[in-house]
Amino acid sequence: MTRDSPNSTPGPLLRVDDLHIAYQVGAGTVTALRGVSIEVARGEVVALVGESGSGKSTVAHAVIGLLGASARITSGGIEFDGERVDPDDEKTLRRLRGARVGFVPQDPGLSLNPVLRVGDQVAEALLVHRLADRRGAASQALDLLEEVGLDRPEVRARQYPHELSGGQRQRVLIAIALACGPELIIADEPTSALDATVARQVLDRLAERIAARGTAVLLITHDLAVAAERADRVVVLEQGKVVESGATAQVLARPSQPYTQRLLAASPALSPTPFRRPRARADTPLLSVRALHKRFHAGAGSITAVDDVEFSLDRGETLALVGESGSGKSTTARIALRLTDADSGTVTFDGHNLTSVRRKRLRALRQRFQVVYQNPYSSLDPRWDVADIIAEPLRAYGVGDRTERVAELLEQVALPADFTERKPAELSGGQRQRVAIARALALRPDLLVLDEPVSALDASVQAQILDLLDALQTELALGYLFISHDLAVVRRISDRVAVMRHGRIVETGSTATLFTDPQHPYTRELLAAIPAPGTRIDPLDGKDLTR
Repeated sequence: MTRDSPNSTPGPLLRVDDLHIAYQVGAGTVTALRGVSIEVARGEVVALVGESGSGKSTVAHAVIGLLGASARITSGGIEFDGERVDPDDEKTLRRLRGARVGFVPQDPGLSLNPVLRVGDQVAEALLVHRLADRRGAASQALDLLEEVGLDRPEVRARQYPHELSGGQRQRVLIAIALACGPELIIADEPTSALDATVARQVLDRLAERIAARGTAVLLITHDLAVAAERADRVVVLEQGKVVESGATAQVLARPSQPYTQRLLAASPALSPTPFRRPRARADTPLLSVRALHKRFHAGAGSITAVDDVEFSLDRGETLALVGESGSGKSTTARIALRLTDADSGTVTFDGHNLTSVRRKRLRALRQRFQVVYQNPYSSLDPRWDVADIIAEPLRAYGVGDRTERVAELLEQVALPADFTERKPAELSGGQRQRVAIARALALRPDLLVLDEPVSALDASVQAQILDLLDALQTELALGYLFISHDLAVVRRISDRVAVMRHGRIVETGSTATLFTDPQHPYTRELLAAIPAPGTRIDPLDGKDLTR
């Protein structure tokens, strides 16, 4: 039972009623929502799930008036606390955003001001709504950064967004959303960039808000394991329509629609696959790093990002690098590709010492290794269409037959052929990530560094991409350095796993051994933070729904 605020009205806190929304795309229109109706009560968590492009984020943006110029509501409406929300009344919307409705956007790379320190951006929410003076806002900002799991909040508060990892930036956005104590939090993929332990901390924090203040949460997620564990009700969207909704226990244990059944079957956490069979190690690895060290300056001090890291990767093998955001995974990968120089240590690729190779030879070698970044939007030129983005590496290296190759790559990553003329802003988060993967595959490299490559994708598309990576690896003997915080995905794709913490590798082993017999306490902590494979727990009585 929850307590209503003194000025609240009876009925649901949020009501979306028969909402239709269309986007102007080129000379035509694309219908994003087709009669969507959703209600969220005070103190309730409602999970909105569905594939990328199903309309989940469009619902979120419509509620707070952030649809953009190309979108229009063709019919239906939105009510908050019994009052109609006018999408054209910007003055009222500004009073609503932040103070009464907190919003955690999907893409942290685009949502933080690059020229303001992190602490100032958290404090700004309090200052704008006149909930604290400057000194009080700065103090509360430190408390909020600590609450969402950022280490050394006093150091992080002085940093700029580009000095943080993707997961750390996501936590800053969550702190901003929580700052003013809103009645409703709209969380658009709030844990997609977070490791399992921090995701649990953040979701626990939201649960505390619900219990203490009756805060409601509209949780938009492609992670059905998160929905199963956290939501009171689930609403399933398919191509802009609600196809199924109800209590979480009922929908996930006994889904009535084939679409929902497919989503559940594709979830790596709820339907885990067998471990890969162990393979013999090669005498000469494709990639080898030895004794890597890297420190970054942060304010008056410094942070050790990589501390004596060593590992090797064979052809045709997938090595997963896992650990908390900020543990040094992405920095290690950038050093391995010579995108960042190490303070000391060596990187060897197919017998070539990358730490000493000269520019011309380095450019030739770079055709043989490619990277898929964690944040697809910031790595895609917003002025280019999809065809130009995918063809960029082909042009750079003078590869012919670009039109045919682009069409082949679009098919491989499950995107329609007519997407070639779309811009990144016209794609969903998952669609943008698939474009980034297609571009990385264009030159048929020997090594792919995959930095959270499926974190923005729904379960069914995750399965397609992981199957694609498996097929390409078998056919071309590709090596994958797979960076991820999602241990369910790691279990599915990896031959071996290296666990990083505070810049050091604390444990390495075959995936099966590490998952079934972890030796390091931190590894055991990571595994304990994810839902048990193959189980779905009834939030009402704690029973295992899979039995």
